[in-house]
Amino acid sequence: MNEHIRLASLIDHTFLKPEAVRSDIEKLCDEARQHGFYSVCVNGTWVPLCRERLAGSDVRIAAVCGFPLGAGASSAKAFEAARAVEDGASEIDMVLQIGRLLDGDVKAVEADIAQVVRMVEGKAIVKVILETGMLTTSQKIGACRASEAAGAHFVKTSTGFGRGGATVEDIRLMRANVSPHIGVKASGGVRDTATAFAMIEAGATRIGTSSGIAIVTGAGPTPSDNTAGAPGQSSQY
Repeated sequence: MNEHIRLASLIDHTFLKPEAVRSDIEKLCDEARQHGFYSVCVNGTWVPLCRERLAGSDVRIAAVCGFPLGAGASSAKAFEAARAVEDGASEIDMVLQIGRLLDGDVKAVEADIAQVVRMVEGKAIVKVILETGMLTTSQKIGACRASEAAGAHFVKTSTGFGRGGATVEDIRLMRANVSPHIGVKASGGVRDTATAFAMIEAGATRIGTSSGIAIVTGAGPTPSDNTAGAPGQSSQY
């Protein structure tokens, strides 16, 4: 398989800025179609538009949940996830309860994830965002194990809005602390082809980025990198 085609099939093409407007999301969808990206990743309000714009294509829709803080009530997260699935999402990228994890309350973290997983069971996969830049090694390991125990399908590094982003070391750590059937998503700072391949080599099975076009075409990142940036632009996400 052509390496750029292989890369494209692993990319969640992402635009999560709060100032996103309709034309931004339409462009995101059109780019995903054109380049054969695995999915678009958007805030929940845009899921119906993505479903309409991507009709007839193989591009999936991922919606974020509890984003970007992870600090909402579990019942609210579960409702948000269910509504996104009802609107057309087949993947949910949820932020775990970071504060609870920092407190060492791994059982609460697991219960929070499990509530979302149960709400969309059989309808969507759930990726759990750990926000690795805020965690110690032992906390990352605990989060991976709690995510799998709760029934999640992926663990994911970062929101792109917090401290730090994906690192090769974190991807290796996450891959080593979940079962082989659990996916690992690298997001945050993956802006070029070399970095994307390094993440895949370390064990990533999905890449979350708004720099997908630069990655698959081999173009370098632009100087105007922004977190969770606009379609076709590079960003920290």
